[in-house]
Parts: sequence; structure tokens; C-alpha cells
Amino acid sequence: MNGEPSSRTSLSAAGWGACSPTPALADLPADARPLSWFSPGTLLESRNDILAKRLRDPTPAARRAWVARMRAAGADPAARLAAPAGAAGDAWSFLVLGDPGEGDASQYAVVPSLEARGGDAAFMVICSDVIYPAGDVADYAEKFLRPYRRFGRPIYAVPGNHDWYDGLQGFMFHFCDADPARAPAGEDGLRGLLARTLWRRPDAATAAAREARDRWRQGAGRGATQPGPYWAMDAGPVRLVGIDTGITGGLDREQGDWLRRVSTEDPRPKVLLTGKPLIVDGAVKPGPIEGGGTVDAIVRDPAANYVAALGGDIHNYQRYPVRLPDGRLLQYVVTGAGGAYTSATHRIPRVALPGCDEADFRCYPRRGDSLAFYSRLYDRRLAHGAGRLAIDPDQAAAIMAERLGIAPTRPSTTRITPRSRRAAARVFPLPGHLRGPLHLFFSEFFDWNEPPLFKSFVRVDVTPAALRLRCFAATGCARNDAEPPLEDDVEIPL
Repeated sequence: MNGEPSSRTSLSAAGWGACSPTPALADLPADARPLSWFSPGTLLESRNDILAKRLRDPTPAARRAWVARMRAAGADPAARLAAPAGAAGDAWSFLVLGDPGEGDASQYAVVPSLEARGGDAAFMVICSDVIYPAGDVADYAEKFLRPYRRFGRPIYAVPGNHDWYDGLQGFMFHFCDADPARAPAGEDGLRGLLARTLWRRPDAATAAAREARDRWRQGAGRGATQPGPYWAMDAGPVRLVGIDTGITGGLDREQGDWLRRVSTEDPRPKVLLTGKPLIVDGAVKPGPIEGGGTVDAIVRDPAANYVAALGGDIHNYQRYPVRLPDGRLLQYVVTGAGGAYTSATHRIPRVALPGCDEADFRCYPRRGDSLAFYSRLYDRRLAHGAGRLAIDPDQAAAIMAERLGIAPTRPSTTRITPRSRRAAARVFPLPGHLRGPLHLFFSEFFDWNEPPLFKSFVRVDVTPAALRLRCFAATGCARNDAEPPLEDDVEIPL
């Protein structure tokens, strides 16, 4: 990677060791508090996730209603979203940031790295979960508008499941300039009645929310009004396609028909931007479409000419270069580490997918760093910080290499000590072992806001010949702000 610092070769670049926290934390609002994922308030605000999955998912009907309203107002998702001026030529760049919206230190600490590597970007796309915990219109001021107020170019987005917990009201207000709408009535019957009764109601768009939106994002060169929650943009040699995967990850029939059309009507190379990744944690998540078919089947269709699919939702970075049976190479990327809690990567098993194996796979944080940091958090919270459960980063890398049968991420002569083995067994069941009581919600339970943060974002450089996709880290350390570590670098021929 051109000799740039990386956690693959440097403990310092990973954020280990003593460091001064980034000065960007001084930008935090005075009343900002770390978002607790297990507080009663957060769980109550997020209850629509459970209702959608267990009782009734109103997302398809609500999405169709939003699109119909936008079309009646003259903003049709079937039309192309005009590329901003900075993306009008053959050579330009854009940023992809996933799942940022906690509004606490872990989100604000990413901003200096974004500014350092995105100062010349034509625009930014947020993939999934712009606002936590429930996409409220009033939360945009401190969790979207304020953090990125110095980014003087357009910001587009595709919604995540949390953005749908208020019926997409906040998202549509801020990204599509659409006033709040009454949600569709939904299904009849007992299940429908129960879901409607328990469903969380969205907050109203206040004059203060409107003023903040207009003041911070509607200045010269910043405007980015989308035609809807899904969209396509022709920009130079490529077409970008953003889809709305709702709460449960599927597309309604209307959006599915639109996706097939925009994917095959134009021969130019395409990049998919989605709220749910199509491959994550070593498994394919194809994305069902109402009426039949999947998103992944469209992406793999030679007639569509996709070269990459980037999705958020899972809060780390992963890349799977998949060689298809016809010889084409598709880059599947998870880019969800833009500010929320970091999802553990040491849970990812050895990759063995058709067309992609462990030698091809990349992730950030590295599995060993993930195990090392979670061991420290486990020690702090469950062993009173005595150090009995804490694992040195080199020891953790060696443990993961041994377990998965791979070479250690950072070359080291360290030997695994018995204490480290015992700590690893107690801290967390590693891939292939029994699930512990905290396995499902491990990352959420151990959210943290101090360095090393292991956050990241993606920069995509576009030329007629290739796309260059780079993952840059945000450690939260001041020493890494101006030159964020380069964690992955791949060139995609067009």
C-alpha cells in the first residue's frame, strides 16, 4: 500500500500505545453523552425493529407511499440524480461513510480523518443509519448537520434500519426536502392492530429543525436534494445506484423493478450503495425482492456490469473480492464503521466462499486487534481492570492466526502464553466455538469512545480506466488525524 502506515505493520497506526485524543472531541456539544445501546430509553426508541420482524413490517407500503408523494411533486426516483459539479469530469473522487450517527465521541473523532482524505472529494454518501437510535428529525442537528458542517460538498444517503424507525420521516425531510407524511394504515387483523398500537410514532419537524437544515446544508455547493430513498447517479464513466433496504433487508416489488431497469439499461460500470451488505461475516446475504429474485442476482448479472457493492449496517470494514464463474471479479465491501460502536471482527470465521477465500479477504480492525481490545474492555467491566483478561495485541494476533490457520497480521516472534490462552477462552468464544451468553450483542454491550477506536471510511477515486477503493482508519489519536492509516487499497479495472 505504497508504504503508508497501516495496522498491518504498525501498532502505532492501529492506535495502540499512549496517545493524545483527537482535538476534534472539543467540538462535541456540551451536553453530548455516549449512546448506551442497552439503556431502557434506547431499547424503547428502537422497538420498531422487533415489531417489524415479529408482527408486521410496514416498510414496503410506506416506501411506496413516499415514492408516490415524491413523484407527484415532480421528483421521481426513476429519473437520474444529477451529478454535482465536482463529479462532472472523467477523474474525480467521493467518500463513503457508514452508520455514523451516534452523536458521541466515536462519531466526531472520524471527522479529522475525513477532512484529511476527503478535502477534494466531489461528494459523500452515507450508507445506512444516518441517525441513532431511531432517525428522529430533531436529532439531525447534532448527529449529522453539526459534525459535517465543514464538508462543503453535497452529502447523499441511503437509509438503514434505524432511519426507518420513525417511518423515514427524518431522512426524507433532510435528504429529500419532503414534509412529514402520515404512515400507511398497514395490515388488518390482530397482528396489524397490535403492531399499529405499539409502533413508535415519529417526532414532528419543528421550525428549529428546518432552520438548522437550511443553514448548514443548503449553502453554495452543498445542496443535495434526492428524489427519494433510492436513486441512481450517472457521474463520468460510472453509474452509482443507491438502494433502500428498509428494516429487514428486502426490496419491495416497485423498487426491485426499478433496480433491474437502472442496472441493465446502461452499459457503463456500476457501483451499488446499500444499507445492507450483500456479503458480511463470511456469509452471503443476497437481499430478497418482493415477488422473486434477489439484489445479489442483479448485481452478478453480466448485463448489469456491476464492479462493486458497498454496504453499511455492520460496524467495521470487510472486503470480499469474489471471482464469478464467468471470470469477472466483483468487490463486495462492508463499510459501516463511520461512527457507531465497532462490531467485533474476531467473530468472523475463516472465509471460504465460492470465488473468495481467506487469502483474498481483508478486514479492519484486524481480527487480532479486535480480540485484544475487547479483552481489555471485558477486563475493565467484568474483572475490575485487574489485567487478568487483557490480551496483548501481538498475543491476540497470534491466537487468531493459530485458530484460523493463517499468518499473523503483523509479523512477530511472540509466543502465546498460557495466561493469554485462558483469557481468550474466557473473553469470548472464538469462531467455531460455542456461543457465549453475550455473543449476539457483544459489540453493543462493549461500546467504547476512547482510542483506539478502529473507525474507518472509504474513498473511491474514479477515472475512465479504473476505480481505486481505499479504506482509511480513524483511530481517535491526534497523531493519526492528518495522515490516517491506509488499511486497504484495491484498484478495480473498468
